Amino acid sequence: MNYKIHLDKFEGPLDLLLYLIKKNDIDVCDIPIAVITDQYMEYIEMMKMLDLDVVGDFLVMAATLMQIKSRMLLPPDPLATPEAIDPRQELVDRLKEYEQFKLIAEGLKSKELLRQSLFGRLIDEQKLNEIKEDAQEVLFEATLFDLINALSEALKNIPEKKDYEISQEEYTIEGKIHTLLHLLIETPRILLMDLFRNATCKTEVVCTFVAVLELTRLKEIIIYQHRQFEDIEIIRNTVNETPSACGD
Repeated sequence: MNYKIHLDKFEGPLDLLLYLIKKNDIDVCDIPIAVITDQYMEYIEMMKMLDLDVVGDFLVMAATLMQIKSRMLLPPDPLATPEAIDPRQELVDRLKEYEQFKLIAEGLKSKELLRQSLFGRLIDEQKLNEIKEDAQEVLFEATLFDLINALSEALKNIPEKKDYEISQEEYTIEGKIHTLLHLLIETPRILLMDLFRNATCKTEVVCTFVAVLELTRLKEIIIYQHRQFEDIEIIRNTVNETPSACGD
C-alpha cells in the first residue's frame, strides 16, 4: 500500500496517554504503568503499519514509559526522598498540567465557535441536526485514537485467508475514497464499523481506514460519536463542496 498520510493536525503522545487513561477508567494519579505501556505500544504498531507521519513523535514517550516500567520492577531505594519513590510522579504531573491546558483550550475553542456562529460555521450544522435524535444531544468529535481503536478491533475480527484462495480483488485508497463518497450520497450517515464488517480481508479494512482518514483531513467528511468511546459515525461535510484531489 504505497500511500502515506500526512496529518496537518493530530493528537500527540500525552493525548494518547490521556485517551488510554479515560478509556480504561484509570485514576491519573495511580497509573498501572505496565498495562498502559503495553496498550501504548499497540497504538504505535498500528501507526507504523499505516505509515502515518506522526510515529516519531510518539517514540520518545514510549522510551519514557519503558524506563518507568523498568524502574517500577526494582525495589525502592531506602535512601530516596518520598517524592522520588514513585517513578511515575513526573509523568503524572505532566499529564495533569497538560490536561488543564487542554481544558482551557477547549473553553477558548467553544467561545470561538460561538462567535463564528454569528457568521456561519464551517461544520454543516444543518446536517448534524438532521441526524440528532435529541436536539440537545452533545456530539463528540472522534479522534485519531478512536479511529485506530476501531481499526484494531476490526482487524481482529477478519478471518485469515485460506490457502486455496488464489485470487484476490485489488483494493486501493483512491477506490475506497470514491466508494465512500458515493455511499454518503445514498445514505446520510454510515457507521465506521459497518464499513469494516463489509470488508472481506485485512487489506480492504486498512484501505477503508486510510480513505476515511484522508477524507477527514480534506474536510470532505465529519466523524463523530454520540458518546466517547462509542461507535463512530460518518457524514458528508456538505459545507465543503470543493472537489477533492481524487475527484468523484
